[in-house]
Amino acid sequence: MEPVTLRTARLELSIPTHADVDAITEAAQDPEVPRWTTLPSPYTRADAEEFIGKAASWWESTSELTWGIRIDGSWIGMIGLHATQPGGDAEIGFWMAKSARGKGFLTEAAARVVDFGFAAPLSLARIQWRAIVGNVASARAARALGFRYEGLLRQGLSDVRGRHDGWVAGLLASDDRRPQPWPVLD
Repeated sequence: MEPVTLRTARLELSIPTHADVDAITEAAQDPEVPRWTTLPSPYTRADAEEFIGKAASWWESTSELTWGIRIDGSWIGMIGLHATQPGGDAEIGFWMAKSARGKGFLTEAAARVVDFGFAAPLSLARIQWRAIVGNVASARAARALGFRYEGLLRQGLSDVRGRHDGWVAGLLASDDRRPQPWPVLD
């Protein structure tokens, strides 16, 4: 699949490029980023360059569709659909630069990515969200998007640091997107 650029009222979502390397590297220095994501720590410029190189091949194989989130041309975050199976499932993942948090950019970008995932040519049936237990900001974003909390994955998430308990939620193409009660947030 060729990379697709998505737009919202305030944002442009497009494949990450080498012009984003410095912004990604700088944002990944925030300790909250590796705390809640699978990004390596320490995160180096070489890590960002390698990631950007992989993004194009992921689009080609449709295995992972990754967008840089930009406002007024400046990179502020990353979002993607992972383990994409057209007509099947994908998992949404995202992270934002500290300076961009709390302004509604993430939910705006994620809503557009969800719309794209459920439409042709992907026509996904389900999008899953997972996060390490305690990532309340990510959980609030997923709930705002209409994801339904589905439970706790005991030691169900792993990264280079080890295994972690995780929260899981799902959204079906046919679901109403209104926020639903989440017992871990309510």
